[in-house]
Amino acid sequence: MPDFLFQTPANLRVGPGASREIGTILSGMKAGRVLVVTDAGLRGTGLLDGVLAAMGEAGLDCTVFDAVVADPPVAVIEAAVEAGRRCGAGAVVGIGGGSPMDTAKLAAYLLGSGDRLEDIYGIGNARGRRLPLVLAPTTAGTGSEVTPIAIVTTGVGEKKGVVSPALFADWAVLDADLTLGLPPSVTAATGIDAMVHAIEAYTTRHKKNPFSDMLAREALRLLAGNIRTACADGRNRDARQAMLLGAMLAGQAFTNAPVAAVHALAYPVGGLFHVPHGVSNALMLPHVLRFNRGAAGPLYAELAPLVGASGVDGFIAAIEQLCNDVAVPRRLRDVGIGEDDIERLALDAMNQTRLLVNNPREVGLEDARALYRAAL
Repeated sequence: MPDFLFQTPANLRVGPGASREIGTILSGMKAGRVLVVTDAGLRGTGLLDGVLAAMGEAGLDCTVFDAVVADPPVAVIEAAVEAGRRCGAGAVVGIGGGSPMDTAKLAAYLLGSGDRLEDIYGIGNARGRRLPLVLAPTTAGTGSEVTPIAIVTTGVGEKKGVVSPALFADWAVLDADLTLGLPPSVTAATGIDAMVHAIEAYTTRHKKNPFSDMLAREALRLLAGNIRTACADGRNRDARQAMLLGAMLAGQAFTNAPVAAVHALAYPVGGLFHVPHGVSNALMLPHVLRFNRGAAGPLYAELAPLVGASGVDGFIAAIEQLCNDVAVPRRLRDVGIGEDDIERLALDAMNQTRLLVNNPREVGLEDARALYRAAL
């Protein structure tokens, strides 16, 4: 039995309509004024209207900050903090995909601690107190609602992370109603992202443990078993709720057993060419699986029945077929990347040392070049 540490948020609320309970949750925390962090696109859909109305009925004074953009830059984080200061926020709610939730985490922490953003980049540098924080995802992908991580864009193609237990939310709320009607392309990309979290957590070289294994396996079962239905019928609540739960379980798994080479190779694709993160992962996933086959084969074979397959080759083939079935882009050339871009991508991937060290097989510069070429 390995020694291990396992961390996760204290409270989870799962079920259709659960987001309408956020007001009651915050009333119990005596929040008063609340900063709601989201993006303009989501607010425009009207999906937040019921949540905001319920919060008002609970006696909360809500200020909505909806200027979050994908891969939020420093300026957006600072603007969210300023909005919280102006309204005298006593709590923060993040509703959306990974970017709004990451922004909400940092706003809650910076408002509560008084720290400066530039002082907390890295692991364990955010040591102060944050405001009460509730997170509700609207995509089944990042698992950000249960991770202690927030990513900030600090320059052109450059991102930095804040990693600290202080970023764990007080509550994660999973409500399928917030995901109804999500476009198939987004459902597919975010779902594949969550599957990669589960696969890499299960095969990671560091911190793999019985809890993370249990969560990763159940996450993969739920995600693989429901992603086709969720893509084909965006109004299917059962499939949507299962996808949200799978993504959350995968988030809990990789928080405690970190991801590896798929993410390391995907980050340059997203950062340099503005490809959505889930799509970047899908583009690199089958090639990294084959690369890792010799080192992680027995573990892939253990996961195979969860995706309706048998053995290592069956597992890899099933993952590729699933990607085909949900119509995510399959080749780098499909997103505008060519042979001339490989060297730049490979050199950038080599900077992802935090992730590469977790891969079952060592990845060198020539390996990265070969993996990108295979994905062309």
